[in-house]
Amino acid sequence: MPFLDWVNKNQAKETTREVPYHLLQQESVYGHVSGTNSDNLLIQGDNLLALKALLPFYAGQVKCVFIDPPYNTQSAFEHYDDKLEHSQWLSMMYPRLVLMRDLLAENGSIWVTVDDSESHYLKVLMDEVFGRRNFVSSAVWQKTTSARNDAQYFSSDHDHILVYAKSLDLFKINRLERTASADAAYKNQDNDPRGPWREIDYKCAKSADERPNLFYPIRHPVTGEEVWPRRTRVWAYGKDEHERHLREGLLFWGKTGNYTLPKLKKFLSDARDGLVPRTLWLAEEVDQTRTAKKEMKDLFPSDPFATPKPEKLIQRVIELSTEPEDLVLDSYLGSGTTAAVAQKMGRRYIGIEMGEHAITHCVPRMQKVIEGEQGGVSISLKWKGGGGFRFCTLGEPAFDEQGRISADVKFATLAAYIWHFETANPGHQTFDKPLMGVDNGTAYYLLYNGILGDRRPASGNVLNQATLQAINEVFPHQGPKVIYGEMSRLGASRLIAEGITFKQIPYDVKMR
Repeated sequence: MPFLDWVNKNQAKETTREVPYHLLQQESVYGHVSGTNSDNLLIQGDNLLALKALLPFYAGQVKCVFIDPPYNTQSAFEHYDDKLEHSQWLSMMYPRLVLMRDLLAENGSIWVTVDDSESHYLKVLMDEVFGRRNFVSSAVWQKTTSARNDAQYFSSDHDHILVYAKSLDLFKINRLERTASADAAYKNQDNDPRGPWREIDYKCAKSADERPNLFYPIRHPVTGEEVWPRRTRVWAYGKDEHERHLREGLLFWGKTGNYTLPKLKKFLSDARDGLVPRTLWLAEEVDQTRTAKKEMKDLFPSDPFATPKPEKLIQRVIELSTEPEDLVLDSYLGSGTTAAVAQKMGRRYIGIEMGEHAITHCVPRMQKVIEGEQGGVSISLKWKGGGGFRFCTLGEPAFDEQGRISADVKFATLAAYIWHFETANPGHQTFDKPLMGVDNGTAYYLLYNGILGDRRPASGNVLNQATLQAINEVFPHQGPKVIYGEMSRLGASRLIAEGITFKQIPYDVKMR
């Protein structure tokens, strides 16, 4: 597979590995937060640092990532530095895509909007990060229905939405709800008692050399002649399937038998499982930029966001990629559209935004959503309000330059970090005791912050005879143990006999 190269690419790869782990600091709570709502987060801060901070808690848990990153088009965005040189833009995107990949569930997907200036480079970059075989499609969104007469060459009508799966083998895209216009394509040309139907081509684009079993004669019911697929085509169905079609009256040769080749009847009654999504997303279906700007003007008359996406566009993405209560992530939250639509659609969400408009736009917008605002997709979804979210900022780094653990790091935070480092699983359990959990037969323990009720160096945070006895009595495990602590006063032979691998804090707490 070809790879994309650019200035400082190696540095971009190193950045991925060297992103410091910061603490998430809860600033306030809005609305009613409990149960699944507790995962609803708005985070203000650098999205690279925020994505890294989320890993111990949400790795492998996000069902859909939607991002609308700066397009690198030299346009004067008010809220973004969108004048990055090409290689800088790629270096900015690479580590963030890697972290988003790590946050995605195995059956999850990522959807990225981009224009023509970077779409082809981004495609190759995402091939490298997600694997070319996990490319799903590139949808074209009609972002405007009117021409720009001041355009130098072409007036751009569209943006792209690149879609990748974490694993194409596990990814399943949802069908769209059927529409009246789609149903109108079904007619009943021969008064079939089974109801309306439409014609399906009976051929497929394979040659007789490729599929000889699909190349056979069919007898025309009117002329009695044998007919064959034209040119290099073959029939789309084998002989046994064709015989079933004959028995069930599923072939149509025209109202008067005037077709030279048959068509297959596809009944409306068999098509109620929804519509297969297409790659052309028209403005009449998912709205356009002008609609998005009106939505923002209605929400913030004196300070609308300059580059929003319409709610119906985000609704289409979430509808195709998730189910209720799935987790949606947007690390370029902008004006908060993704979080707003996710809330209205009953999805959990995490939104990350660096600028001040995290406070001036995202938070007040979500407050209005909770209160039941009726803009965007609210009416079609019958949204009445409710729910809540937590607003967080990025705290201090968890580790200093010498690798020492910050005094602000609490037991639960360090436990979640170590658990993820050791098992690659997010920490959803409650970390309030030395036993963090068991994974693949190995138990993981943490002696830190006086978790055993004794902060003296000689006791609670040190693995000695007393702490080992407490572990074995209160948190027993028959199998290998990994124990983190300040130090161990047990000899190597005793550790081996107990099946213990001891790791010293902070030296063995690796930066991931």
